[in-house]
Amino acid sequence: MADDGTPLTPESDALLAEVAGLDVKQLLMGAASTLASLAYAKLERGDLAQAKLAIDGVAALVPLLEGDLQRDLERALTGLQVAFVDAAKA
Repeated sequence: MADDGTPLTPESDALLAEVAGLDVKQLLMGAASTLASLAYAKLERGDLAQAKLAIDGVAALVPLLEGDLQRDLERALTGLQVAFVDAAKA
């Protein structure tokens, strides 16, 4: 049964099992990487509001990561922040 009392289908059971098997750190890393890529794309198009939101998302996720992945994203974040400041001055 779902939280709202509706019965679960075999498809929803399979989806729940798949989601439960996900590694949260991997998901966070993927989300942070995607946001960093999106931020660069938004900066290139001059969409500063969307770029800032993506950069803020990366900044929120970086402290939750560890090791080389965290360091790589910290460097990317610094680059994004500098690029954002440069774009905002233009």
